[in-house]
Amino acid sequence: MPHKILIVDDEPFNLDILEQELVDRGYLIERANCGAEALAKIESTQPDLVLLDYMMPDMNGPAVLAQIRGREHDVPVIIITAHGTIERAVEAIKQGACDFITKPFEPEHVALAAQKALEQQKLRTGLDLLAQEINQRYQLITGDSPRMAQVIDAARKAAQSRATILVLGESGAGKEILVRAIHAWSDRRDRPFVAINCVGLSRELLESELFGHEKGAFTGAHQLKKGKMELADDGTVFLDEVGDISTELQTKLLRFLQEREFERVGGTRPIRVDVRVIAATNCDLEQAVKDGEFREDLYYRLNVVPIRLPPLRERREDIPVLAQHFLQRFASETKKNFTGITPEAETRISAYHWPGNVRELANAIERAVVLGSGPKLGVEDLPATIASAASDVAREALSYRAALQDYKRDLITRVLSQTQGNRAAAARVLGLQRTYLARLLKSLGIE
Repeated sequence: MPHKILIVDDEPFNLDILEQELVDRGYLIERANCGAEALAKIESTQPDLVLLDYMMPDMNGPAVLAQIRGREHDVPVIIITAHGTIERAVEAIKQGACDFITKPFEPEHVALAAQKALEQQKLRTGLDLLAQEINQRYQLITGDSPRMAQVIDAARKAAQSRATILVLGESGAGKEILVRAIHAWSDRRDRPFVAINCVGLSRELLESELFGHEKGAFTGAHQLKKGKMELADDGTVFLDEVGDISTELQTKLLRFLQEREFERVGGTRPIRVDVRVIAATNCDLEQAVKDGEFREDLYYRLNVVPIRLPPLRERREDIPVLAQHFLQRFASETKKNFTGITPEAETRISAYHWPGNVRELANAIERAVVLGSGPKLGVEDLPATIASAASDVAREALSYRAALQDYKRDLITRVLSQTQGNRAAAARVLGLQRTYLARLLKSLGIE
């Protein structure tokens, strides 16, 4: 969609030549010949850029600019004036103008300045959206549990250091989210954050990804390639699933952590970089060391500051907070009217084991929002395995007979979910006659 530019000038000739130049470049144009009309046009047309004359009969450019900012419009403004001085230029920039052009001007010069201002605004908007995304992602590691409070406190303290950090946790627990938060909390926040997943890559490919290669280093290396360590200079490198690195490459990674220098594949010149390394894994590195699959000295180099991210089942206090967060997010994305979660559904969600952790919770809530109709997310909207969940505490309070019934209901529901509702297949899995299973379903009230 073409950008809309508002031109404000009390001289019709200036309006005409600027409009012609900008229309030829594909912009949509609005015109105003005084400050009051400009303010009204900004409210009604929401332009992407304002070209504002400095001297006008009703109010000057800075006065208009002050009102634009006072009304909390962040539209970029370029001041155009026949009375250009350094002092006025500086004053206009201080008041919030993004550029300052003096008359007489070349229309091409104004058009280029407009293009630059629009590109800068697009970049700022992108950064704002990125910041919002980071804030949303950060919510996924917050919560009310003491366990997460300890994790976040340790992560914030570690972020202020240069120490290598090892984040441990199950798949889906949110390790990358925590790592990105650590980078955002550090003094490297404005520098590159480069992530690399160590799973599924051959030793040669992973080495090239980490350290780069020289032209001609191997077949297909037609040009020099910088590795992630080099690209992340002054920033943070995140090694995800570091436990899957081959033993050969572990030696090179150890040397890098010791010396902070490396050589590209096929190269002979050492390259020094200043990067913060954060590694993560869901495997037991201590056991891998005992089994001879992971170098002990590399393990200690990585494990300077270990942070264990607890699985969701160990921080149940956070489950309702996360579920509500996902509900709001997916309801907004799908434009559905979900206002909350029913108490019974929240109880079932909190009681479920969540083997897939935060990722599984997000998927479950997204499914419920997509298939549900609202305004409250109920038990009927949840996947069967979650809808049938009952807390361990509740189980202990039940009588033997009630607990047995509850167990039967839970088991049968899970098997039916696995067989996609096929009763014959479920009966075979359970080792029951199909007719007996049918009677159980009826007595347990399972649809």
